[in-house]
Amino acid sequence: MALSDQQIEALGRDALQRAAAGDFAGAEALFARAAEARPNAGQLLHLLGQVRLKLGRFAEAREPLERAASFLPRDAAAQVNLAGCLGRLGQHDGALEALERAARLSPGDAAIAHNKGRTLEALGRLDDAEHAYGEALAIDHRMLPCLSARANLLAARGDWAGALADLDSALTVRPDDPRLRLRRGELLLQRGDWWRGLPDHEARLELADSGRWSPDLPRWHGEEPLPGRLLLYPEQADGESDAAVRDTLMFLRGAEVLRARGVDVAIQCVSSIADLIDAPTVGRDVPLKDFATAAPLRSLPHLLGWTLEALPPPGALRAKAQPSSRLGWFARTAPPEGKAIVSDPAEVAACGFVVGNDTAATHIAALHGIPTLLLLPTSADWLWGPRRGPSPWYPSLEVIGEDDSEKLAAWLGRC
Repeated sequence: MALSDQQIEALGRDALQRAAAGDFAGAEALFARAAEARPNAGQLLHLLGQVRLKLGRFAEAREPLERAASFLPRDAAAQVNLAGCLGRLGQHDGALEALERAARLSPGDAAIAHNKGRTLEALGRLDDAEHAYGEALAIDHRMLPCLSARANLLAARGDWAGALADLDSALTVRPDDPRLRLRRGELLLQRGDWWRGLPDHEARLELADSGRWSPDLPRWHGEEPLPGRLLLYPEQADGESDAAVRDTLMFLRGAEVLRARGVDVAIQCVSSIADLIDAPTVGRDVPLKDFATAAPLRSLPHLLGWTLEALPPPGALRAKAQPSSRLGWFARTAPPEGKAIVSDPAEVAACGFVVGNDTAATHIAALHGIPTLLLLPTSADWLWGPRRGPSPWYPSLEVIGEDDSEKLAAWLGRC
């Protein structure tokens, strides 16, 4: 049965009230009925598309938003919402066309220029994206999403100074924003600036949706004397992951520093690593009633005042190495031909030399004092710093780029 104009208006009012109350599913059903009755009503189609965007139903939002943009050719918001939908669907060329139309309808709109930058970046047009971000910031120099987006773009292009300047500008607007502080900390740490980067990096612990794991204990902030026993733990959600095991081995030195100060400390780790390291350990399934406080392993450089130039000595393993002439190979690349290769991590201690990526086996070799070559990708963990060569983390470890075949061949020639 056809709906009257009054009934359609009533449906629209009802739908708007539901949307304002957060009931987007209820609003969507009412807008859909109204739009079915008036299929050429641009505003109804626009509202229907918007609530479907809110519901995450991007494919279903596309058709009403495209029709709304056609029926409302002078409505910049209709073009912007269509662009947002197309971007979510990976249709970045179409999104850019819609944003160009919106920019012509609403010149001087910082949000539209910012969205153009994001779309251009998705298309790989980085110079154009940087220009669009610049346009947005010329209109509104305090626009946080744009400052953050341009900082990420500049950092990816190696313009550290520009990226940090944008983050500093954003932090003058929102100085306590943990995501901004964390991003600045990450950039500083990647440059090797631990003095300024480590405090900001602690902001990661303020993010409730970070996916990090933590025990149900008060966090230790470095105060001494400690109120009781201290638990050090890897913050990865999967305590058995290679990253968690690697962090345990890398920061074992921190537990030894604290024990030398008289702190009663234990490391939370998986049993396979507990059997290797010469330190008190507990598992994640063990009750923590004996502990008064806890700290993530990656906070130790900040809490204990480390720098890359002045790291404490590596931790100790229970067993001693019994090296042979065999080469341990724990890298993603294929091993060289003509050499006796070991690829079982359990046999690391019997290797005379080791080549590997940033994995547990590589760290175990370095802790044993075995000559070890670490192959790092361009986007390496900030812990390694920006420089390559002999590593401050382990006396027997040398670091090269993962794609540096010439240096790899030279190092293998010495094996």
